[in-house]
Amino acid sequence: MAALENRPFVKMNGLGNEIVVLDLRDAPLAVPAAEARALARADVLPFDQIMALYPPLHEGTSAFVRIVNADGSEAGACGNGTRCIALYEAGRTGRHHFVFESVAGLLDCTVKPDGVTADMGVPHFGWADIPLAGPVADTRELELQAGPSEAPLLRAPAVVNVGNPHAIFWVDDLDGIDLAQYGPELEHHPVFPERANISLAKIVSPEHIVLKVWERGAGLTRACGSAACAAAVSAARLGRTGRRVRVTLPGGDLFIDWREADDHILMTGPAEYEFDGRLTAAMLTDDTPHVEVN
Repeated sequence: MAALENRPFVKMNGLGNEIVVLDLRDAPLAVPAAEARALARADVLPFDQIMALYPPLHEGTSAFVRIVNADGSEAGACGNGTRCIALYEAGRTGRHHFVFESVAGLLDCTVKPDGVTADMGVPHFGWADIPLAGPVADTRELELQAGPSEAPLLRAPAVVNVGNPHAIFWVDDLDGIDLAQYGPELEHHPVFPERANISLAKIVSPEHIVLKVWERGAGLTRACGSAACAAAVSAARLGRTGRRVRVTLPGGDLFIDWREADDHILMTGPAEYEFDGRLTAAMLTDDTPHVEVN
């Protein structure tokens, strides 16, 4: 019997970032990597991340959250998923403010009529905090490139940890570079001992960034909230934008405010409920899709 068999799930999305919410607070089961990979198959219940909710560790928080990628690995942060679980809790409780616990710290969320705001905490720029394989002089411009050695297409990314490691390459033409080609190589580059999320970012104006993301453990994605935060703070750190920007991804817009008072990153954007159902053994263990949808 699969560990997660017969567990209820809720399918949601945050700006097109496909999220499965598993509320395991009444039965704190681990999410086996093999079951996550089986579930993520294109003909079963494809997702970018599972947001698994466990009993809170401290009074005043709603749940401890573990984030599982489509390849079964675990992530430290998922901004779009965080907005989804906030909306899920709002529907379940009727409240509008929540604090979740995660391996990356506390996630403070507020559900508003125009979207959900999540406090993503403070960014970390030190090489050991990202982490990188060894010391570097300046994490605003890492000595890294991709493409033909005589004329690299990508070079000198900014690197930062926003719950996950991120590398942001600044480009003028987002459509001129095949991120699906270079993303896997860069995600697994030896300079990133814990792998990294890889983004291509175009600065449109001091208030607007356009972004494409290869997400660690998930691949090309329509949106990545932590990548939007990473691009925003990296651009501001380089003086290319202000601390408040609109970040446009294939799935739509996120609004990022790198708050000057305490360096916390506030991310505001949509979250949507799609459907709910129960996990079956077939969904979790073999090649026969069988989705029970309410």
